[in-house]
Amino acid sequence: MSIAIDLSGQVVLVTGATGGIGRGIARRFHAAGATVAIHHRARPDEAASLAAELPGSFVVSGDVTDPDARIVDQVVAEAGKITGLVNNAAIQPLAELADLDEESWRAMIDTNLTAAHRLSQAAAAHMTEGGWITHIASIEGTKPAPAHGHYAVSKAALIMHARAAALEWGRRGIRVNTVSPGLIDRPGLDRDWPEGVARWKAAAPLGRLGTPEDIGDACVFLASDLARWITGIDLVVDGGVSTHPTW
Repeated sequence: MSIAIDLSGQVVLVTGATGGIGRGIARRFHAAGATVAIHHRARPDEAASLAAELPGSFVVSGDVTDPDARIVDQVVAEAGKITGLVNNAAIQPLAELADLDEESWRAMIDTNLTAAHRLSQAAAAHMTEGGWITHIASIEGTKPAPAHGHYAVSKAALIMHARAAALEWGRRGIRVNTVSPGLIDRPGLDRDWPEGVARWKAAAPLGRLGTPEDIGDACVFLASDLARWITGIDLVVDGGVSTHPTW
C-alpha cells in the first residue's frame, strides 16, 4: 500500500517564511498541496518572489511581537480559514548571560516565545473543526551552547508551551508539537564557520548538515493524517547528533 501526504484544502501560516528554514517549510507544504500564507516582517520583495514560486500562496506581513499586526486575521481574511500554523520566526543573537542586558533578554523572549503564544491563541480561536500548530524549537532547548543561553531558554520554554497547549486544546481536536532542528546549512556557512561545520559533520551519525527541506518535511508529517494521534511531542531533526553522550 502506497502512502502519500496530501494537504489539499489546508491553509497554513508559516511565520518568518523568507528566512532559510522558513522557505524550506513553505516549499514543502506547497509541494504537499497546502495553501501557504507566507509571512514576513520587512522583506516584501523576497516574500513576493517566494509567492510567485509557489502558485496559490499569498503574503501576509507584520512584526510577530506586535499584537496589532493581527497576522492570523490577515490569513483568515484572505483564505477564509486557517488550519495550521508553523511558528518559525525567531532571532538568535549571541551574548553571555553575565553580559546580557534587559532589552536583549526581552527581545529574545518576546520574539521566540511570547509571539508564538499569541499567534497560537489567535490561530486556535479559528480552528473550530480542529487543526494543528507546530513550533520550531531547537536542540538547544535541551542542550545549551555558550553565548546561546537566552536563546536556549526561549526554545526550552517553547517546547513546554507546545506540551501545555497540546494538553489543553486536544479535546478541541487541535494538535500541538515542536520540531527541534540541529545545524541547518545555508549558503556560505562552511566559509563563515568551517571548524563548526567540520565538527558537526564528524559528530553526526548521518554525516551531514540538515537542510531547510529536512525541517519542512518534518513539519509536513506532523500536519498530516499520518500524525493524527501525535501531539505534545518534540520531534528532533538533527542527523543523530543528540545521540552522543556528553560525558
